[in-house]
Amino acid sequence: MRQVYVHQAILDSSSQTAPGAAITTALCGHWEHEPPCPLAPHHTAARTEDGRLHLRVLFATEPDRVDLVRSRIDEALAGGDWEMISSGCARVNAGERDHARRLLRANRVKSE
Repeated sequence: MRQVYVHQAILDSSSQTAPGAAITTALCGHWEHEPPCPLAPHHTAARTEDGRLHLRVLFATEPDRVDLVRSRIDEALAGGDWEMISSGCARVNAGERDHARRLLRANRVKSE
């Protein structure tokens, strides 16, 4: 049964869109694709604070695929024109719960 997880990262980057596109490409094959997401329905939120880009990626997947999704996110963030300051797990916060429920209901196809 799918659950929602959060992966967060801090980057030294001037772009708010390129890291999100890199994540979507890593999870879906291309940053622009038709639904459903083949590996994990996801959403990337970005905000700039103190000159650094803070990312939160909500994603829905089965517990046995969490490590795969997280590794693809980290690989995408390690390969861009930015420096990854930190990356790791986080909890869904109260303001993300509605979005998390939508991700759980999202259709998806089997992959790998």
